Amino acid sequence: MSEPVSKQLLSVPVGFYGFTLQDVDDSTVPVSYPDDIDPELDPAGFLTFREGRIDVQSAGHTHEICFVVEVWDSEPGEDRSKKWEAQAAGEIRSPSGELAFWTVTGSPDETVSLGGATDLWSVRMYSAGRADVQRLAQLGVPKGVEQYLAQFWPAVH
Repeated sequence: MSEPVSKQLLSVPVGFYGFTLQDVDDSTVPVSYPDDIDPELDPAGFLTFREGRIDVQSAGHTHEICFVVEVWDSEPGEDRSKKWEAQAAGEIRSPSGELAFWTVTGSPDETVSLGGATDLWSVRMYSAGRADVQRLAQLGVPKGVEQYLAQFWPAVH
């Protein structure tokens, strides 16, 4: 049975419909964000996995998200705590064990600590509040409307 190792609750600014989680050691990321981002919005594919980074497509242009990170010792069950509008899974290599948030305008100084169990992590990410933030971000800069949950655990191959 999987056990939680850590949990972080973060508020992160979003600009230009997206952000990334990228290894803090830039030398391990061949193409840094926002290079190679897809300018087309694709509601069906809100995550893009690249070497050393996970690009996240938000539903709102400029706003602040609520981002919860859970690190587990093995694969957790799927989260059913709310009605998620988007969900995707993949893997990220993080030799440093720490990921930084980046937006088109820079880094908001928030990091995710994965720990030192491995450098290859499986991740399942969920998002809710997407329809609401899409509408509200056209009227102002909403805070906490769009919510994310990212569950990380050591990848097993």
